[in-house]
Amino acid sequence: MQPRPALPRPTPEQIAMLPPYPALLPARIHLLKTTDQLAAAEQALRAARHVGFDTESKPTFVAGQAQTGPEVIQFATATDAFIVQTATPGVVPFLQAMIESDEVIKVGFGLASDRPQIQRRLGLTLGRSIDVSQLVKRLGFKDAVGLKVAVAVVLGQRFAKSKKATTSNWANATLTPQQLQYAANDAHASLLVYKALSEGG
Repeated sequence: MQPRPALPRPTPEQIAMLPPYPALLPARIHLLKTTDQLAAAEQALRAARHVGFDTESKPTFVAGQAQTGPEVIQFATATDAFIVQTATPGVVPFLQAMIESDEVIKVGFGLASDRPQIQRRLGLTLGRSIDVSQLVKRLGFKDAVGLKVAVAVVLGQRFAKSKKATTSNWANATLTPQQLQYAANDAHASLLVYKALSEGG
């Protein structure tokens, strides 16, 4: 059997021509603070079984500076995103139940870098999970593929990643609407790419 030829990555110009990724509306992005919100989120995530997953950490700009994150952890179903600030009182039992669960399967990009951060910050071990970048790579890419390229290749859409949001302070007590949208998009798009690949395969 001949090895599959390496697929060329779409260029920024090619991606720019694609229709925009249909991001979740703000009303479908839930910042979890209360016991009731956490309980409702857990119920929704358990019902979904496969959930989009990602984390955000305060950026470090100095070589050797210790990483403190993740400050934000996000989960998504096909219709909703659930954002958790790790410093919020009372959220650790929820995070433990979701992150360490083998029934709630976390799907995301670059999970290898998330695992040690979650372990260090929260003392939690990431349970059953799927690194979608590896699934996309199997389509014929030479190297692992990031979320922006994956959305272009698998969904045929232009996924906007704001550099300003990427490098913003995720440790702030109050997250901006732009940060909430960015965090939600990352988890939600990861899930949609996974679903498309699963259905296509």
